[in-house]
Amino acid sequence: MTVRITPSILNADLANLATEVGRIPSADFIHIDVMDNHFVPNLTIGLPVVESLRKATTTPLDIHLMIADPDRWAPGFAEAGAESVTFHMEAAHAPVRLARELRAKGARAGVALNPATPIEACATMLGEVDMVLLMTVEPGFGGQTFLDLVLPKITAIRKLVSAANLDVWIQVDGGVSVETIERTAEAGADTFVAGSAVYRATDPDAMVKQLAGLAAAGFARCGH
Repeated sequence: MTVRITPSILNADLANLATEVGRIPSADFIHIDVMDNHFVPNLTIGLPVVESLRKATTTPLDIHLMIADPDRWAPGFAEAGAESVTFHMEAAHAPVRLARELRAKGARAGVALNPATPIEACATMLGEVDMVLLMTVEPGFGGQTFLDLVLPKITAIRKLVSAANLDVWIQVDGGVSVETIERTAEAGADTFVAGSAVYRATDPDAMVKQLAGLAAAGFARCGH
């Protein structure tokens, strides 16, 4: 199975996003964290920046909405040309309807769970989504320490996806680095958000490639 590295621009130079994205040509997706200072205690970029960035790169865009009303706002990101749009299960009012709307607009639909949210919250709708994002830090800020307590959740989701024979990606976000990526892949993740590890590296694209190699090695040991 393919592993994917989706660097987060949260740790990039926000004044030069087009240039920063150009520094990671090996990335599979560009991960964009949208925060509203309501669902999480931070405020980042929104739809206008995504629309501008869409014109500046051909790399697929992976939108992570950490916002309070994704039912209202998520479809606009699909309309803006984002290839993947993920909303939080804790924030959505009608998650199945929203996932179907995102897919109808041509985007991959993703559902995200915070570290303390049990997988049962999304287990019954795995057939309605293309990706499950498991937060491996508390959402809101980059540069946090990876939470190993999420590893059993990764394995549990992988078992559910495999048992149902679904093509659902399992993404992890938070504290992903050369020290942590192998064990998350071994637990069953196949898609990895890395912000600090990539953009604080001397050569960001070389780091993308290194992380991909480590993830592939870990996933090869995944028993599911």
